[in-house]
Amino acid sequence: MRAALRITALFLLLLLATTLILPVQGAPLAVTTAALTEQPPTPPQTGADSAALFDVTGGRLLLLQNADERRPMASTTKIMTGLVVLEQCALDEIVTVPPEAVGVEGSSIYLFAGERITVRTLLYALLLSSANDAAVALACHTAGSVADFAAMMNTRAEKLGLTDTHFENPHGLHDEAHYTTARELALIACEALQNDTFAKIVSTVRYTAPQLDTEGTRLFLNHNRLLRSYEGAVGVKTGFTKKSGRCLVSAAKRDGLTLLAVTLDDAGDWQDHKMLFDWGFSHYVGFSAPPTALTLPVVGGTAATVTIKPMGAVSLTLPKGHGGITCKTELPRFLFGGFEAGHTVGRQVYYMEGKVIASVPLQTADDVPRATIRRGFLARLRDIFIK
Repeated sequence: MRAALRITALFLLLLLATTLILPVQGAPLAVTTAALTEQPPTPPQTGADSAALFDVTGGRLLLLQNADERRPMASTTKIMTGLVVLEQCALDEIVTVPPEAVGVEGSSIYLFAGERITVRTLLYALLLSSANDAAVALACHTAGSVADFAAMMNTRAEKLGLTDTHFENPHGLHDEAHYTTARELALIACEALQNDTFAKIVSTVRYTAPQLDTEGTRLFLNHNRLLRSYEGAVGVKTGFTKKSGRCLVSAAKRDGLTLLAVTLDDAGDWQDHKMLFDWGFSHYVGFSAPPTALTLPVVGGTAATVTIKPMGAVSLTLPKGHGGITCKTELPRFLFGGFEAGHTVGRQVYYMEGKVIASVPLQTADDVPRATIRRGFLARLRDIFIK
């Protein structure tokens, strides 16, 4: 009898300790079946001196054309200007326009010294109308001077790991020490688009703002004509000086995929960006799976269950017409109490046609200390097995 109980206890303990592979809730994600393309298709060439096409969804560069050559960037500079301001200032802050922001060369909204205007309005002027006076007003408000703001821009570029970008001003008027590359400008724009407010502003076609302390209003029209002529366009910034030529950074979204194109010194930039987007969207689609919380039972803890969370969303770029996608969750049946939040306990694995295409760690969301409990069924089973 005792031998039979020992065998039963052993079986129960092994069963409880076994790791189970559980399918994700709901039906497997599936699309039309096709073989995975290992070699990417050859991208088209543009008429630009430098160009890059960045896959924002998958985080990779799809095209590089003289992309590491240092070049002036004109008003695409204002992408970094807008990002730094948004990270340092509240939209409703009131800016008192300093004298140095009045009469700045190039595009302008004709600010006057002492005028009161919000950061929000200046950002729309900066990114839609490409106003150089708005750039100087924002720089002085944020950092105290144009030089100190340029230093902030360079610090932000360093945090992105950029080595071929340097800023001397917030507007992009020509300076020999003011430069970037197509590759690094793509990375700057990608970073800026992660800011929801920035993304909203650069996708706006027209914006009207009241002129504080007056009866007047200002109307800002976005210089980016792709917003009106290309399906899925979402921004971001134009630029031109005689030294830089036509510069353009644009982004578009389709089929779950976001692409970002950069051309520097390109007389045919509008058509080239359409061509790059058409090529990208004809060969690739995006796939994303937002993080979904799971629950595991806890044995011998101060809580009966614990929430299990994936460490981030899955965001992939796949060949158009790819095969079916499935996901399996690998987790133990339960956890013993005495663990902290952030403890890795399993993973979610995504498969396409039997190949692993992504793996996401699963971690505990909360601390669950070990509980002091009375001897129960499991303890008695363990005693039977050990004796």
